[in-house]
Amino acid sequence: MLSTTLNPKLVNPTEEHEMLRQTVREFTRKEIEPQAEEYDRKGILNTELLRKVGDLGLIGITIPEEFGGAGMDSTAAVIAHEEMCFSDPGFTLAYLAHALLFVNNLFYAANDDQRKRYIPKTITGEWIGAMGMTEPSAGTDVLGMGTVAVKRGDNYILNGRKIFITNAPEANVFLVYAKVDGRITSFIVESTFKGFSVSEKIQKMGMRASTMAELILEDVEVPAENLVGREGGGITNMMRNLEIERLGLAAMSLGMANRCLDVMLRYSNERQAFGKPIAEFGQVQSHIGESFAKIEAMRGLIYGAASTIGPDHRNRPASDAAKLFAGRAAKEVADSAMQVLGGYGYCNEYRVEQFLRDAKLIEIGGGTNEAHQKNITRDLCKLVQV
Repeated sequence: MLSTTLNPKLVNPTEEHEMLRQTVREFTRKEIEPQAEEYDRKGILNTELLRKVGDLGLIGITIPEEFGGAGMDSTAAVIAHEEMCFSDPGFTLAYLAHALLFVNNLFYAANDDQRKRYIPKTITGEWIGAMGMTEPSAGTDVLGMGTVAVKRGDNYILNGRKIFITNAPEANVFLVYAKVDGRITSFIVESTFKGFSVSEKIQKMGMRASTMAELILEDVEVPAENLVGREGGGITNMMRNLEIERLGLAAMSLGMANRCLDVMLRYSNERQAFGKPIAEFGQVQSHIGESFAKIEAMRGLIYGAASTIGPDHRNRPASDAAKLFAGRAAKEVADSAMQVLGGYGYCNEYRVEQFLRDAKLIEIGGGTNEAHQKNITRDLCKLVQV
């Protein structure tokens, strides 16, 4: 992977961060890269590889050490997603859904009993986790969700559907959002609970090494002890976790863009036209130069945002801006790589077509570009009014 020209203290602020990057980079080279093309082609999640990531301590990267985690920060999470995504965006998305959308989300919202019951199994990858938020008829309008939960004795009864849920086909446990008396509330739902089922796997354009399906909740009986926090407290949990999720997705964009630039450079140095490497042609230089500039801008924005976000530190404008810019830039860099490689890029050999397919997801998942634009505008307008 290309090294950055930025101050290394930005991307590796401590020796621990530098060691983490080297560890994840080596693991990615040895374990993730060799299987990436096969699992993208098959469209299945490599669950055994996810357990190896757990053995490395990366699933609990943001979880305190006393609960079995690495006790690191948002910058560490960004490092892990950037490095792994250089080789396998689909698998990295599955990792994000498990490590951030379930493990990190649950840990900082749950009580000690829930942590003891679910964190040990999920932090190792023994159990796979997922989050159920998006709905068929709501989409970006999270507050308009239709899934409801009604208290009956010692249980809550959940009814509704969740769509586009990453890891759903393999997951053992889900963090599901539903409305109790009109208030968004979080619940831990195990795949074996009565009334719970998962649809057939949804086929998709990219990120094929992660799987996706619909959650079907038909009078699902959830023990009252699986209520996370309090009734109506789900919106706070959701919004807090969305910030680190968006940082992770932005970091994935950076990893994909790094890979595409790496391919461009290697190919343009080797490919000859009219007696010289095509890297000497201005048209190719334009794609490479612009791509590098975008990557450096992405890197500064993402790592700068990461330094301001944590369990007790909110910065929604920064996380939205990082994902908004990085998602679009990654797609543009992948498209430039396709153009530089021409027919070779359009075919499978260099995997550029895969990264172009995968990059598009970042502009949709975890909040659309339009949602980020709305959030940023609202937050900035509030600052002006103060």
